[in-house]
Amino acid sequence: MKFLLIMQVNPAAMEALTDAEREEIMSGHGAFMAAVQESGEFVLTQALADPTNTTTVRGTGGVPAVTDGPFLEAKEFMGGFHLVDCESQERAVELAKQIPDTRFGGFAVEVRPVMFSAGLDE
Repeated sequence: MKFLLIMQVNPAAMEALTDAEREEIMSGHGAFMAAVQESGEFVLTQALADPTNTTTVRGTGGVPAVTDGPFLEAKEFMGGFHLVDCESQERAVELAKQIPDTRFGGFAVEVRPVMFSAGLDE
């Protein structure tokens, strides 16, 4: 079963980290990806640009309307994701706990089951 491990980032929390803590997160992602590739559970990972680069398209009166910026007013934003294929949600949570961001306050990893996927080699 596929799960999306969505990394939630709080810019204030990121700014409060020391250089060593930021390096721990960055190098930890490399180690995490290597471990998940080794276990055969890795499918895909992507990092996303800062939300200030966002354009939002939403329906307004039956016509798409385009605005600058993200839709939500929130402290956190989706910074990226890992798509994994593992045996259970419990295993996906175990994997999420290995993502280095979860060691610091102001960061979270949302574990969400994938209901449908297309375009990836199965």
